Amino acid sequence: MLSPEQFLGFLLAATLITIAPGPDNMMVLSIGISKGRKPGIAFGLGCALGCLSHTLLAVIGVSAVVAASPEAFTALRVAGGLYLIWLGYNALRSSGVASVESRKADPQSALQLLLKGVVANAINPKVILFFLSFLPQFVIPGNGNVGWQMALLGLTFTVQAAVIFGLLGYFSGSVGQWLNTNPKLGVLLDRITGAIFVGLGLRLLVSR
Repeated sequence: MLSPEQFLGFLLAATLITIAPGPDNMMVLSIGISKGRKPGIAFGLGCALGCLSHTLLAVIGVSAVVAASPEAFTALRVAGGLYLIWLGYNALRSSGVASVESRKADPQSALQLLLKGVVANAINPKVILFFLSFLPQFVIPGNGNVGWQMALLGLTFTVQAAVIFGLLGYFSGSVGQWLNTNPKLGVLLDRITGAIFVGLGLRLLVSR
């Protein structure tokens, strides 16, 4: 099981990363603005559910590496740390431009948009790499089964993403207008996210 400190620390980092302007939440806002609340919520929930496939891959992959050898797991942690630092560096030097475009309506149903969100997230190789780098550094071997911890962390990420994306879809009009008229907010969120990524990456590199 996850310890309270482990769970709360992961939840805080995951929440800040999820609310930072990115392709998924910008798409949720765009669809919500152009098609309405229900389609926006549907697409957002689809994006969140797509995280379950990445969780499964991370659980299988990391568990296999741990079973193979401690040295292989160390190599994975180092590679993941460097990847997170690279993501953080790009976020810190980003211009923070986050705009929401209105899209023309199309005949897609809420179910089709939900499935579209699942597929769009599930096949994104960048998200796969992110999960493989992000989840392991919150795993505490002394707390028990590594695979089970990874599964719980991935489920936690999925649930908080579903809540945030659902709220974005519901309040898409107000949030989209706010982001478009307050570009400095995007810069601030990028800087916070970048600092988190760099910090987590460095933690991976120095941990044993």
